[in-house]
Amino acid sequence: MISITEKADCCGCTACAKICVNSSIAIEPDNEGFMYPVVNAATCTDCGLCDHVCPIVNADKENIFQQNAYIVNNKNEAIRNESTSGGAFTPIAQYIIENGGVVFGASFDEQLNVCHTYVESCNELYKFRGSKYVQSDMGDSYIHAKKFLDAGRLVGFSGTPCQIEGLICFLRKGYKNLYTVDLVCRSVPSPLVWKKYLAYKKNKFNSSPITSASFRDKSRYGYQYPNICIKAGNKQYYAGIEADPFMRSFFENVAVRPSCYKCNFTKRCRRCDFTIWDCSFPEKFDRTLDDNKGTTCVLIHTQKGTDLFNKIKSNFRYKEVSPDEIVKGVKEMFESVPYSKKREPFFNDLNKLSEKELFDKYFPSSAKTIIIHHMKKFLARTNLYKKVKKVAIKKEGR
Repeated sequence: MISITEKADCCGCTACAKICVNSSIAIEPDNEGFMYPVVNAATCTDCGLCDHVCPIVNADKENIFQQNAYIVNNKNEAIRNESTSGGAFTPIAQYIIENGGVVFGASFDEQLNVCHTYVESCNELYKFRGSKYVQSDMGDSYIHAKKFLDAGRLVGFSGTPCQIEGLICFLRKGYKNLYTVDLVCRSVPSPLVWKKYLAYKKNKFNSSPITSASFRDKSRYGYQYPNICIKAGNKQYYAGIEADPFMRSFFENVAVRPSCYKCNFTKRCRRCDFTIWDCSFPEKFDRTLDDNKGTTCVLIHTQKGTDLFNKIKSNFRYKEVSPDEIVKGVKEMFESVPYSKKREPFFNDLNKLSEKELFDKYFPSSAKTIIIHHMKKFLARTNLYKKVKKVAIKKEGR
């Protein structure tokens, strides 16, 4: 029987619940909004399957192997504009669907909750474009993926490293028709905090329903200066990560899952086929790929992944690079985020304070944040943002 005594020892992948033959494990949110397994002892037969498929209980030591690496820009500018960076995932997904397969990924539902789902049409791949800085509800994605795989269909599955490891453990065997893509993940914020933030913004919009959200909008300043964009009808809200309260709760490591402070999956050599992430400085590798519209780093771990990339690479402007060089300075690949002292009081107040009281208390719009916000916008408008960022990263020793 799986037992969560320390919340940092559960990543919320749901593999334990989905493998249970007696449906004795429910996945329920705690008071912070994160999902955890709850066991019905009356129906549990203590078969041990749940422990057997837990990616944390069965975390493997990193095996070092040869990899291939590329930086890429999707040639389709419309797809690239909708994507967080260079639009690398869409051609992978298109190949799978065009060959009779299905693709799984994180998408917004009608209430802007982030949920894992699958699509079977290339016209629906827009749902998976763009970062979602919220832990997704996995639903029955693992179960559906296994059914498709056993039926012989190609399956593409994208997610955070813990979600991909959860899938691999759940399946309990390798599938030649499975292609997995994980992301270099900083951490996952609470769905409940996101829900409260949406209520907070709705009040700012005079109760107008929020129709869309983009965590890395590029329409105003391009890729260099990331903005969150919230739309409610004709009204629009833009703010950088230094000014918006939800983005601050994420990047200040306050509203994130306990397991993210000691992530078991921060490593270079992974069991997935592809690892992708934003390429902040493509000019280090190829100046022709640096146009402030976003470029993606692609690290390929398997021969299967390499074979697929060779079939789709005509969709990209790309440069093959050294795997050792592409991972240099990618802190999130190798390190967990540091614990924030604001976390405990923030979550203690999460269900006590109103949305406005909560965000105004912990992420106030102070003179300092306003000055930094205007400075960053000025740097973005004058094309100095990246140069200043380079200097800051160099001082950090990255």
